[in-house]
Amino acid sequence: MNPKYRSRDRLLTAAFAVLVGAASAVGQTPASAPTAESAGAGPSAKIRLGHSAHGDAFDSGPRQKPWAMPGIGRAPFPITTKNPEVQQWFDQGNALLHSFDYYDAERAFRWCLKIEPGNAMAYWGLALATEARDASGKTRAADFLREAVKRKAALTERERLYIEAWEVILLPDLVKPVSGEAGSDRYSRRDLEHIKRLETLCVKYPDDMEARAYLALANMGDNRYGTELIIREILAHQPNHPGAHHYRIHNWDYHEPEQALESCRVYTEQVPGIGHAQHMPGHIYSIVGMWDEAALSMDAATRVEKRYMQDTLTFTYDNWNYGHNRAYLSYIQEQLGMAAAALAGARQMIDAPLDPQGNRDNLYSTHSQGIRSVARGLLKFQQWDQLLKAGTIPWREIAEDRMNRAYVEARAHFGRRDPVLAQKSIEAHAKLQKDADSDGTLKRIHALQALELRARLALARGETLVGLGLLAEAAEKEFVMQREYADPPLYPEVLYTALGEAYLEAQSPLLAVQAYQRALDLVKNDLFALSGLVRAHTAMNDRAKAADALGRLLFVTRNADAGLKPIELARATGVTAEPRETTPRPQRNYAKVPLDGFGPGKWEPYAAPALDVRDASGQTVTLASYRGKNVILVYYLGSECPHCMEQLQSLAGKKSAWDKLDTVVLAVSSAPADPEAAAIKGLNGAAVRLLSDTDHANARRFRSYDDFEEIELHSTSLIDKEGRVYWARFGGDPFTDLTFLEKQLKRMNEYAAPAPAPAAVQ
Repeated sequence: MNPKYRSRDRLLTAAFAVLVGAASAVGQTPASAPTAESAGAGPSAKIRLGHSAHGDAFDSGPRQKPWAMPGIGRAPFPITTKNPEVQQWFDQGNALLHSFDYYDAERAFRWCLKIEPGNAMAYWGLALATEARDASGKTRAADFLREAVKRKAALTERERLYIEAWEVILLPDLVKPVSGEAGSDRYSRRDLEHIKRLETLCVKYPDDMEARAYLALANMGDNRYGTELIIREILAHQPNHPGAHHYRIHNWDYHEPEQALESCRVYTEQVPGIGHAQHMPGHIYSIVGMWDEAALSMDAATRVEKRYMQDTLTFTYDNWNYGHNRAYLSYIQEQLGMAAAALAGARQMIDAPLDPQGNRDNLYSTHSQGIRSVARGLLKFQQWDQLLKAGTIPWREIAEDRMNRAYVEARAHFGRRDPVLAQKSIEAHAKLQKDADSDGTLKRIHALQALELRARLALARGETLVGLGLLAEAAEKEFVMQREYADPPLYPEVLYTALGEAYLEAQSPLLAVQAYQRALDLVKNDLFALSGLVRAHTAMNDRAKAADALGRLLFVTRNADAGLKPIELARATGVTAEPRETTPRPQRNYAKVPLDGFGPGKWEPYAAPALDVRDASGQTVTLASYRGKNVILVYYLGSECPHCMEQLQSLAGKKSAWDKLDTVVLAVSSAPADPEAAAIKGLNGAAVRLLSDTDHANARRFRSYDDFEEIELHSTSLIDKEGRVYWARFGGDPFTDLTFLEKQLKRMNEYAAPAPAPAAVQ
């Protein structure tokens, strides 16, 4: 395992690898290479239509050529090449690697090979771009690196050392296990050898800042002080190096986070074009309680991702970063008291298009994070009726949702002072233990929920000492869990705050103060704990400390929704104070900083590219002709593709279903229009209209053309009645799940209908 993934966010990285790997194989398009020689494919290689001719390593990933991306920072990395344009794209790929934009880095390195087939360092770049996001055990990365190894003899010593530093972790069959130093819990023997080879690069080439950047990446989060010294050396030479600032943020995440505050500022300013560069500072700002700055970071990140998806015709199920950014932003908005904005953003994730594979039922899909964020927001702001109302949350029949539904419904019944119904929900929750045990994270959360619910039931029954003891135990377990992972927290609220409320109700304000302080140790400037602290200090007749807590609360909630209950409860004490900032650095006001320059604030279907094709009579057909109708737009590879014909015949067979959904089917290929084609292919011409795009111009606009191998690709897109693309799939195989298409068309029609106004949060 590459040592750069041993940092405290191991759980997040594992989820990222699985989800992005799925996106590459499903939502994104299969990949390609410039020549058979460059990939080592022999002339007898079996080529499937729509797939790469150059082997499995090239059969997932980007298919469209790169563009000069602004706002990604600069990290020059000289390589051996005869073509200056190759160096340009290599530098772009390297800069993207430093911001973990692996997909577009792969695109840039592939274009290097298109221009200069056989470039060894381009293969090295491809190995790094795919290593971090390959869900199949680094198979693609290893294949790419083997091609680099084959060609490394023609390189400089410096370049060979880079390749050899990755050989030890990606190609164990070529490199024998290292003797001497033993591995440890943090470092395998191969990890140690990888680091040693990077150290050799640094020693031999003292002016090579890229070697130092990759060494910092390998060490970050483990050898924090040593990594910081490496980063300072890089910044002394290149003050705006994107990798140095990025890795400093990761390095100090969760430990001495203030050390990264300056890099948070520089990184967002220097790399405005990558969502992750806007996102990562939000981690630091959240940890230190700078909620306005955290919101600005996450909001900018979601906007950058939405703009990128719009520009590349990709979707929320393709983009793991978007769901993570949006869920984190909702959490931060909750911390600012912006409940309505938090819930509206969470519902965007639920309402976004689904995909049969891109929205897999796991903790980190966009849809899952939307469901969890809505439940969390309603629970934190005590919207008990909404939590119990059928249809408020689209719960699924999966372990996570069944468990969370039973939990939040029990909480809602407690909130409505109905312990009898709460106990029924607790019993339903207990029966789900075996389902939760199948996943380590769910098992831990289920156990914590069960303990908390036992505590609340005891308190509701008047068993105060038992209930407080159980709740204190649950609060400490939740504290430990959130110390390990809080991006955003997997648990919906800080239980030490709940314990403080229970102590106040039991008329123990001193213990309440201690509980709220413990909550604030965990979540700096938490509005719920600050509200409790005002009330607890007032109950102890310590109005000076109550005023101090109120001043902090009023600053944090300066943009909060009117009438928010925690704020009103604090004001009801009669204590007065002026808003007071208590953060490591001054903050901007989230509500007053314009962010439109980063991208749109809300995900919407995208205006479809221009369609300009010909029918069998030679007449021009455009999407404008179908305004007011939904369109299933299919790009197919001609009658020689049997899978395409099966797809079109299946689509034709569901004409009545499409008619009911106000939908037409357009099928486009590069074959010249033929008046008899529909009959020849066994299609009902009225059900599937066959159209021609002889020069591939339309295919290129709809991501249905491989710029690397210059071949057509399969694609299926859903375009709504206003001419906007709502869902699409591109790749080596035609999309044949027509049941899914039918369900998605229904969702698309519902999305276009006006939604009811959300209830106000008090």
